[in-house]
Amino acid sequence: MLDLKFMRENKELIEKMLKNRNSDLTLDEFAKLDEERRQILSEVEALKNKRNIESQEIAKLKKAKQDASELIKEMGEVSSKIKELDEKLAAVDEKIKYIQMTIPNMCHETTPIGKDEDENVEIRRWGTPRVFDFEPKAHWEIGEKLGILDFERGAKLSGSRFVLYRGAAARLERALVNFMLDMHVDEQGYTENITPFIVNREICEGTGQLPKFEEDMYRTDDDMFLISTSEITMTNIHRKEILEEKELPKYYTAYSPCFRREAGSYGKDVKGLIRVHQFNKVEMVKLATPETSYDELEKMVVNAEEILQRLGLPYRVISLCTGDIGFGSAKTYDLEVWLPSQNKYREISSCSNCEDFQARRMGLKYRPNGSNKSEFVHTLNGSGLAVGRTLVAIMENYQQEDGSFLIPEALVPYMKGLTVVK
Repeated sequence: MLDLKFMRENKELIEKMLKNRNSDLTLDEFAKLDEERRQILSEVEALKNKRNIESQEIAKLKKAKQDASELIKEMGEVSSKIKELDEKLAAVDEKIKYIQMTIPNMCHETTPIGKDEDENVEIRRWGTPRVFDFEPKAHWEIGEKLGILDFERGAKLSGSRFVLYRGAAARLERALVNFMLDMHVDEQGYTENITPFIVNREICEGTGQLPKFEEDMYRTDDDMFLISTSEITMTNIHRKEILEEKELPKYYTAYSPCFRREAGSYGKDVKGLIRVHQFNKVEMVKLATPETSYDELEKMVVNAEEILQRLGLPYRVISLCTGDIGFGSAKTYDLEVWLPSQNKYREISSCSNCEDFQARRMGLKYRPNGSNKSEFVHTLNGSGLAVGRTLVAIMENYQQEDGSFLIPEALVPYMKGLTVVK
């Protein structure tokens, strides 16, 4: 969330950001509440000052053995009024906090200004999409024909947008998780984690999933939430802590199942694995100082790219514009992998620098070298990668005319030597 002082002093700047993000939010209500808060504080301070003066006067009267009953009665009324104003102040503070929690992050100056995904900026491409001498099939056609993806039984078990992996698909999904984690840990310096998959409300508020995206999350009866990404848990590992600068940057990675209602995606990607309610993802999270966070973002993007390159999958890197960037992000790069069946690039990783937006929400700070004053860290997150979408890209890019598909060379050891699924 944004700093309250910053919000008070930069109303026009924030409203310009909201406009660039296609948001209809304004700071009008915040300004009214903030003014009301100032008035209440001023009134409370005056009453407390009066109470102090009257307390001293009462003490003098009692010492002189004079009647102080009228002043005592008046001081009681003053105390009651102070209590009433304190309750009113708490209610105003709660409303201000809610507004503060629903205002998105400021965009970095290098984030392109644009209305929607059509105005994202392509940064680079890697690999050349394969030219087929036959009509390439969609992954669900390949998977159903091979008997390794069962959407009908997935729906029978859990409803629409669930899938049953079987045989080679299940093994390939597991192989991809292990391959990605091994690269992040052994080659890129991340520390592997296994985090809880169910968390409390405060944890989701810390990374910005709540309150804004509550309708997109699965919630239990006791107000716990199934995670939509392990960004949520890993970023919160050091919540309400003060780290030393020498401990930074921290590199964390984890595999987790992710659960999303996809509330706003009606009619989109109805078939296949692109948009399902449960999927697997390997996530990267970094905690860094403000001075180094943008260098760390560039490195994170390269870390995700290296996995796609090792798998031989063509992709492009784009910088998201203000109209398409996520709620908590100041700058985001998306990696989009080539899907032959759709004849276009589709998102497979999103790498973001949230600056101090999440850290402020979760009270995560660090102490700079030689300083007694703590500051908020910068938090970064990135998919490394979305596992199901990687499986989709392999099936489609490595498909053969007879309906089989090849296993990328890097994955053959993880597949016990299997080179083709047929």
